[in-house]
Amino acid sequence: MTTHAEKARLFRSLHTPSAPLALANAWDVGSAVVIEAAGAAAIATTSAGVAWSLGSRDGDRLARDRALDLIARIAAAVAVPVTADIEGGFGDGPDAVAETVAGVVAAGAVGINIEDAARPPAELASRIEAARRAVERAGAELFVNARIDTFLFGLGEPETRLPETLKRARMYVDAGADGIFVPGVADSTTIAALAAEISVPLNVMAGPGTPPVGELGALGVARVSLGSGVAQAAYAAARRAAKELYSEGTYASLEDALAYPEVNDLLPE
Repeated sequence: MTTHAEKARLFRSLHTPSAPLALANAWDVGSAVVIEAAGAAAIATTSAGVAWSLGSRDGDRLARDRALDLIARIAAAVAVPVTADIEGGFGDGPDAVAETVAGVVAAGAVGINIEDAARPPAELASRIEAARRAVERAGAELFVNARIDTFLFGLGEPETRLPETLKRARMYVDAGADGIFVPGVADSTTIAALAAEISVPLNVMAGPGTPPVGELGALGVARVSLGSGVAQAAYAAARRAAKELYSEGTYASLEDALAYPEVNDLLPE
């Protein structure tokens, strides 16, 4: 059986531009085992998908215990390393974030995403420092991926976003971040500039219009995530099937469905 420390070291080693870590983010145990069976080297959760699946809106609204329970169930169901999106840390301050991170380690995950969103950068830096202290107290290893939302949320003027992102990245790395996640960028020039100036592995979020994984690696990207995109696509499939059933009374939308035994056999007995 692979130990937590071995999974943590493996996960860290997967961050390389020569073969970027590609993550099709999961939102429940079923999606995690399906993604693992498709060839995933690691499983990442999506906070939005997780919140939706548990009947909550995204955006620091999900209760910590419910998030940690799901992380534990996913980590127990798959053999590959698991990294968890913990939004802002599921707490009002650094001490609460430290409790969350201790819970993440106990749940079996080897990485986290933690975001600045609308918080002042100094606040996220203090949360990262608290997360790092919690990991040290646990005697564990954890890859801390700091998400910078300047581009995703369109913060400031367009010409200030790149320098502001780089400024935040330096602050978060100094606080103990192992990686930097910059969602909301798709153009090669900006991505290359980020990769050239950020001293730790760069993670971008991909979707329609984003260069392929191999091209992103050539630009210096070490990790590529689909975020909530897979969950959104799954919900779109559910809506298509329902609309077809209710409007036409037909079932063509189900033709590409996974076979029942194929899904059922992926789950633990």
